[in-house]
Amino acid sequence: MKTTRRAMLAGAPAAAMAAAQAQQGARAGAARPNIVLIISDQFRWDCIGAMGVNPMNLTPNLDRMAARGVLFRSAFAAQPVCAPARASIFTGQYPCRHGVWRNGIKLPEEANTLAKTLRAAGYSANYIGKWHLGSNAPDSPREMHGPTAPAERGGFLDLWEGSNELEWTSHAYEGNLFDGDGKPIHFSGQYRTDFMTERAQRFLRSAAARRPFFLTLSYLEVHHQNDSDTFDPPKEYKGRYANPFVPEDLRALPGSWPSQLADYYACVAKMDETVGTVRRTLEETGLADHTILVFTSDHACHFKTRNAEYKRSPHEGSIHIPLVIEGPGFNRGMHIHELVSQVDLMPTLLAATGVAEPGTMQGRSFLPLLDRKTDGWRNEAFFQMAEFVTGRGLRTPQYTYAAMAPKTPGWKAVPAAERYVEYVLYDNYADPHQLVNLAGRAPYRDVAAELRKRLVARMEEAGDTRAAIEPCWFPYS
Repeated sequence: MKTTRRAMLAGAPAAAMAAAQAQQGARAGAARPNIVLIISDQFRWDCIGAMGVNPMNLTPNLDRMAARGVLFRSAFAAQPVCAPARASIFTGQYPCRHGVWRNGIKLPEEANTLAKTLRAAGYSANYIGKWHLGSNAPDSPREMHGPTAPAERGGFLDLWEGSNELEWTSHAYEGNLFDGDGKPIHFSGQYRTDFMTERAQRFLRSAAARRPFFLTLSYLEVHHQNDSDTFDPPKEYKGRYANPFVPEDLRALPGSWPSQLADYYACVAKMDETVGTVRRTLEETGLADHTILVFTSDHACHFKTRNAEYKRSPHEGSIHIPLVIEGPGFNRGMHIHELVSQVDLMPTLLAATGVAEPGTMQGRSFLPLLDRKTDGWRNEAFFQMAEFVTGRGLRTPQYTYAAMAPKTPGWKAVPAAERYVEYVLYDNYADPHQLVNLAGRAPYRDVAAELRKRLVARMEEAGDTRAAIEPCWFPYS
């Protein structure tokens, strides 16, 4: 007992000195805040307790983050597929502009990214976790789906501990990340999320975090494990949420949710615990008051209720994502109801750090919304779809409207079409769970015509292929 106490006392001065150095470093770089971006894959917006929908108290840490910072109640994916959505987050562009219109296409090496822009302004750019924007030969072994060449890392050229496709290079308790030289960083016996979080803590406690930094933590959770089609929570969470609350958009429809929702919620709870660990580490290192912390997802999850897999549709269960931000400039304790898109995140973070924007972005900073300067804010979200359908859509406060290209030979292999047909129209005020499709119904033809016109205009503005949208082929009287 004496030895343990002596060791603790001997380490106290060093710990105090480290904390003092961290605080001094934070003060020295006060001109520009750090950024920690947490991406949780396939996370539903309504799992966050602060949204007031899910009663299961899955997210106490995210709820505290929302209470201190800003909760964006209406944030949407630019495309509900992993790689395109991530490319939109890091470029501020729509898929038709950045070119990553489906999975398996690498981000162009010349792309202007958030990491490159911040690095040019004196930040370090650091990445831990799933990337999904590099290239892998389709026939390469699964264990080779992880290393990413420096030129394909989107400007994250400082700390790199990533895997291009983490779902193929790891399982919940075993697998690999890859370092900057492409060498495996193996873990075994430890839950994947905990392993990655410890790597993040190591960075935040290092000398590298004493200068302005951008750190992305990109977790595979709460995504399903591809080769088993299961949601795999940590062992201590398994079985915790049996007989769970079922969201209204799922319960009326057949899908995989009866067997998978409980484990999904367990993964959500673990992800929330992870957010709490990161927040606590920022406090312990003296970085919290000088770091913008962002939590979001690439897309959501509808549990095979809207098509044959988990996303790739225009429904809220695909495109509606969580977005919570706290830190300098964001500690407002407020909810934002205006619609924002993934393409708006890069310009917002650049504005919050005082870094000049590149001229390539298509999104807009939503910082004025925090001051309730809403004049001129176009309150709608344009999105694209690929892989399951080739489609385009528009989300407004009241309506979700989408059109898809008629299926023709090779339709899955094209990024865009010259002809689309309207197939989805939901009135989100009357039908927030999107159970009644109004496309083609006579009382809504004028609404559909207006939305059709607006969608064509948004497609042209985004630089999309010039196309015509036909009214629904199956009208109702």
